[in-house]
Amino acid sequence: MAQPAVSSGWLRGRVKAVPSGDTLVIMGVTKAEIPPEKTVVLAHLSAPRLARRGGQDDPFAWDSREYLRKLCIGKDVVFRTEYTIPNFSREFCSVFIGSTNVGNEVVTRGWAKVKEAKGEVTPEHTELLRLEEQARQQGVGLWDRSPGSVDAAIRNLPPSAVGDPSNLDAMGLLAANKGKSMEAIVEQVRDGSSLRVYLLPEFQFVQVFVAGIQAPSMGRRTTQEPTIATEIPSDEPNGETNGESRGPLTSAQRVTSSPAFNEVSPDAFGREAKHFTEIRVLNRDVRIVLEGVDKFSNLIGSVYYPDGESAKDLAMELIENGYAKYVEWSASMMEDEARRKLKAAELQAKKSKLRLWTNYVPPSTNSKAISDNFTGKVVEVVSGDCIIVADDSLPFGSPAAERRVNLSSIRCPKLGNPRRDEKPAPYAREARELLRTRLIGRQVQVSMEYSRKVPLADGSAAPAGTADSRVMGFGSVFLLSQGKESDTSATQQPGVNVAELIISRGFGTVIRHRDFEERSNYYENLLAAESRATTGKKGIHSAKDPPSMHVTDLLTTSAKKAKDFLPFLQRNRRMTAVVEYVLSGHRFKLFVPKETCSIAFSLSGVRCPGRDEPYSNDAISLMRRKIMQRDVEIEVETVDRTGTFLGSLWESKTNVGITLLEAGLARLQTGFGADRIPDAHLLSQAELSAKKQKLKIWENYVEGEEVTNGATNDKKQKEEFKVVVTEVLGGGKFYVQAVADQKVASIQQQLASLNLKEAPVIGAFNPKKGDLVLAQFSADNSWNRAMVVTGPRGAVQTAKDKFEVFYIDYGNQETVTYNQLRPLDPSVSSAPGLAQLCQLAYLKVPSLEEDYGHEAAMHLSEHTLSEPKEFKAVIEERDTSGGKVKGQGTGNILLVTLVDEESDTSINAIMLKGGVARLEKRRRWEPKDRQQMLDELEKYQAEARTKRLGMWEYGDIESDDEENPLPGAKKAGAGKR
Repeated sequence: MAQPAVSSGWLRGRVKAVPSGDTLVIMGVTKAEIPPEKTVVLAHLSAPRLARRGGQDDPFAWDSREYLRKLCIGKDVVFRTEYTIPNFSREFCSVFIGSTNVGNEVVTRGWAKVKEAKGEVTPEHTELLRLEEQARQQGVGLWDRSPGSVDAAIRNLPPSAVGDPSNLDAMGLLAANKGKSMEAIVEQVRDGSSLRVYLLPEFQFVQVFVAGIQAPSMGRRTTQEPTIATEIPSDEPNGETNGESRGPLTSAQRVTSSPAFNEVSPDAFGREAKHFTEIRVLNRDVRIVLEGVDKFSNLIGSVYYPDGESAKDLAMELIENGYAKYVEWSASMMEDEARRKLKAAELQAKKSKLRLWTNYVPPSTNSKAISDNFTGKVVEVVSGDCIIVADDSLPFGSPAAERRVNLSSIRCPKLGNPRRDEKPAPYAREARELLRTRLIGRQVQVSMEYSRKVPLADGSAAPAGTADSRVMGFGSVFLLSQGKESDTSATQQPGVNVAELIISRGFGTVIRHRDFEERSNYYENLLAAESRATTGKKGIHSAKDPPSMHVTDLLTTSAKKAKDFLPFLQRNRRMTAVVEYVLSGHRFKLFVPKETCSIAFSLSGVRCPGRDEPYSNDAISLMRRKIMQRDVEIEVETVDRTGTFLGSLWESKTNVGITLLEAGLARLQTGFGADRIPDAHLLSQAELSAKKQKLKIWENYVEGEEVTNGATNDKKQKEEFKVVVTEVLGGGKFYVQAVADQKVASIQQQLASLNLKEAPVIGAFNPKKGDLVLAQFSADNSWNRAMVVTGPRGAVQTAKDKFEVFYIDYGNQETVTYNQLRPLDPSVSSAPGLAQLCQLAYLKVPSLEEDYGHEAAMHLSEHTLSEPKEFKAVIEERDTSGGKVKGQGTGNILLVTLVDEESDTSINAIMLKGGVARLEKRRRWEPKDRQQMLDELEKYQAEARTKRLGMWEYGDIESDDEENPLPGAKKAGAGKR
């Protein structure tokens, strides 16, 4: 054997990993926390190739790797580079352990082949060839030719569970091996507490998270644009090349493969923790004791590695050295003794300020309240763990009087958000309903305990100049009047602990706090209540299916759907409802249990000051105190064009309209069909009483004069802007672009700069419904931003697959093929669509399916699209019931008067004059400015009727059957039927 001399060219190191039968990862022997490392290949040798994901081993590949692993892993070595290959990062080296030549040992045992010499044959190469021939003659290793030896030397690998949890029955594996020691070999260390291992003897490849701890993250890399692969010479280890050379990417591929996110650097000590774990377990035999499985089917287990004659716990080593933190969610799967040891080790690391805890400063106290303790009345139950309390010490109506209190140390299921199609989690409604029935209007004592700074919700970016976090106050809330739950705690408490009540019913869980973290002063009581709920299988701890309820939220649907519900809400004269929210002094969101729907409800004939007007907030505060989340009774009279139901509301047999009028916070609108409003005479008396006392809005009242209390009498200036019409639909609807919008030119310039000649590669680009893409408009072959409205089911199969797209900047919609689509660059997709859906105000224009619908659309097109022309759009009203844009004709609508400034006439009047539209039905309670507009337009309609134009050619047409007239209002003069 050759004896290496420690001279120039020879390096010392320690073997950190053995990736294959001819490759080593050697790290330097230095005092650095992360020493340098180098991947080397044994000179002149080629070992069989191990299987990649989904592949199969070469014969004897595993045995070859195992021999080299057991020979070298963790050993000190000296090595020298013998030669290199251009464009290949690894070096080909001679490696010695003491006086043992590793390459010679591998060849002698028959676990690698010797490559053919290129150029001059060295003595070392000659020796390797001799040893190979000797091994061949002895029939050892790769040269074993006994029957069945080749087949036996190929591992039967089950499908990998890494990246596809469906390949592993994690719960079944846990049930069969819970608490048992399983042998494994660690193949990869993702971070300090996350390993990928082969479970022996089945070679099941799985990911295991070390139980009870969490090491710092290693971050993530940006998505890199693929580059042309460089061909590697045949001297690459395992005799493999990097595959075929690939040509340059097309423009569509470049857009598709552009980075999706920025690089996130590793957390502090992330690299150090990963290295700490690698030098102890990577490519080593370990024992794993499974502790549990998380909701993503990841295995959670304790990992033990050999250290001399004993075994060490990896989790304990990481915690003791300050490389990981204790985490309750996975520690709860472990035995109590093991948890206590980990917890104690972390506490010691904190005290010693080791690594992760270098800058750790324990809080001086466990109670850090953000306000004084106070008593008050519960105004609102936001969720099962959050309420709003009106502080008794502050004046009524003060913005600071209502305080939001989050219940300390508990977490309840989230209620979701109907506007984002987020459904409530199981038992979220039940938790809120329990608190609503127990707390609303009740006196409570609040003990504030700590505060916490949390990021803004949904990860949304904060506006410029604002903080990106908010401070939440946490406290314990007690019902001062003792009820049935008064025996919930043996300790001295002012009353029933609301958090304990929620937990005991199984409607929430107790938060597992970290050491020194602020928590409830009654934390032990909460844990005891949770234990009782778990034992009793209550609420979320029950194995039964949670109760379900489908609630129709009519505030997020169209006005037409609200009108469809009207007969059901009028079926019984009075109905029970719950006030979910106070939108304004006279307008509320109600939940109607009998019809399981939420509605917008407005008091008939009673109007409070509008937003930003004097006493508007006073009216809202009064209603929040009086009716917020209370059980009430309602009578529904009708529904308006926006889908808001009109009627009367009683709380504890008191008409809420009377309460507002008596307080001087509302006016009685006598023109609102007052003869049909219940308690109309009482409402009138209440208003008269407030006028006499000159309360609130009547403080400047003089009998016989109309008073505005500081609000201007001037006609509110309507919003108007210059537009060009880009598309005409039926029913008097059309799309416009704002002339002054600078984004139009900017987006057109950006689109013009893109190279879009290459068609997308099928499979690399799969547009789905709702995606924003680039589409080629068939009329002029221009490329424009578009939304996919419909597409083929499943993945794209051919370039001729059809997609229906909506051009968000123009309002057009058409069907195109797949090869007429391109991915949309994020820099262009961020701007909202430039096409705004509008409708002619005050008119009813027939749809394309109705008589004269096509004539109406043609008439509108002739006057708006026949030549390039700018119009002035005056916004009369906004219809926000349309929701999100999902295609042509959807989304919010601006009801406008469209004025041709050249002729100083409105398109609204032209449509009436041509007999292709008619006026909306009048209502007696309409504002004066609206009445004046209708009077002016009435002249044009009368002219068309007289001349028998368009829809008037056979005389008067029938009135709107679908509209609900004012209750009690007399019908207008009958037309021809």
